[in-house]
Amino acid sequence: MSVSTSLELPAAGVPTGPSVLSRRFTDSAAATDSPVLPNAAFDTWFTEHRRANRFTVDRIAFGDLADWSFRESDGNLVHASGGFFSVVGLEVNTDWQARGSWSQPILDQPEIGVLGILVKEFDGVLHCLMQAKMEPGNPDTVQLSPTVQATRSNYTGVHGGRRTTFLEYFTDPGRTTLVDSLQSEQGAWFLHKRNRNMIVEVTGEVPAHENFRWLTIGQIHRLLTNDNVVNMDTRSVLACIPFRAPDGLGSAGPSEYTEALRRSLAGRGGERHGTGQILGWLTEAKSRREFSRRRLPLSEVHGWHRSETEISHAEGKHFTVVAVDVRARTREVSAWSQPLIAPVERGVAAFVVRRIEGVLHVLMHAKVEAGLLDTCELAPTVQCLPVNYADLPPDRRPLHLDTVLEAPAEAVRFDAVLSEEGGRFYHADNRYMIVEVGEDFPLEEGPDHRWMTAHQLMELVQHSRYLNVQARSLLASLRTTW
Repeated sequence: MSVSTSLELPAAGVPTGPSVLSRRFTDSAAATDSPVLPNAAFDTWFTEHRRANRFTVDRIAFGDLADWSFRESDGNLVHASGGFFSVVGLEVNTDWQARGSWSQPILDQPEIGVLGILVKEFDGVLHCLMQAKMEPGNPDTVQLSPTVQATRSNYTGVHGGRRTTFLEYFTDPGRTTLVDSLQSEQGAWFLHKRNRNMIVEVTGEVPAHENFRWLTIGQIHRLLTNDNVVNMDTRSVLACIPFRAPDGLGSAGPSEYTEALRRSLAGRGGERHGTGQILGWLTEAKSRREFSRRRLPLSEVHGWHRSETEISHAEGKHFTVVAVDVRARTREVSAWSQPLIAPVERGVAAFVVRRIEGVLHVLMHAKVEAGLLDTCELAPTVQCLPVNYADLPPDRRPLHLDTVLEAPAEAVRFDAVLSEEGGRFYHADNRYMIVEVGEDFPLEEGPDHRWMTAHQLMELVQHSRYLNVQARSLLASLRTTW
């Protein structure tokens, strides 16, 4: 790989029209190996990064946090700089699922970060510049990250550390941008949090770096089937790519499933509901519920207890807020401490899919979450921490949870444990699943669910605030079942 110290923008005439662009992305997804970095060479490189043991993350008491403190006036957990994020209280009032009112801690991070993947053609195939990145909350510490994954506080240097590598490719006004959209993050844990998901193309030489390697989209899809390798931010950006249905989908499943998926991706009819009907239903779902919220001091949150080492729910549900001390030589700052949210157990996020007149459909859920900017977004069929419902009657359990957990092996098209944002969450992961059901599964949807094709999901994810982050992870994973 050539090395250059200057930023080189793409030459004029780079093909970026919608149909051409989707073909280029689809061709890259079909390339499951690459002479630029063969799979075996990647596996060796990535394993070496994980084995280097250059990182330590230790739980500490809140009193041992550096530059963080509980503000005397309201009890909020804040950084001395006023940047990064804070842990505040939120009060919610709603008629949703008979929950009524509650209050909770939540992360308040008003900044819009950048999640950016740099792409370049090698031998006519688009490759993505991916990073082996350490995040303090990641299981196994190092995961495969976008080229740039940074909050505004990070890339403007509030931490006083090194600049964000390759950031200039995503800020230069002359860049060639292939994908660009604002997308939400975890609505149960973040208040109004969004990141800018970007893909930028270059044609010139890009500096080599020991923590970065070029991979095809197909190679990244291969890694998605492994537990806790491809991080949440990469999955979010991948979901925003406008693929088209490839001519041949291989043998990922039975031929009927494969053909149904191809038709679902193609978007040439067969949808149970038109996209206009879907948008009308989602707008109605956002407006028909009573839903209000307000910030309140963390010290006034009810049903939560603070000790020297954590803030926890009185019933042992949901999550805890913890503090960690971090040592990481490869990061912009080599040592720091911070709060993190730690869920009390592994979650479940699953698409239930069914063939309807030969076209694969996904049962999507209009799910209300406390911190979402727009009340609700399209979520997976099932998205929950099962422990939160263990003491509730069956009619209060998430719809279709048992269908997913009790699915026979032959019905499971995708099954991997994938972690959430390691920069804010501690060992937070979900069992991500795609489960196919048969004709005996009811087509009736109820007020909060709708059957949608993969093409309709790809259309909606090009815009902000339609698909939540768990749904985007599963949309990216759906393409691995080609």
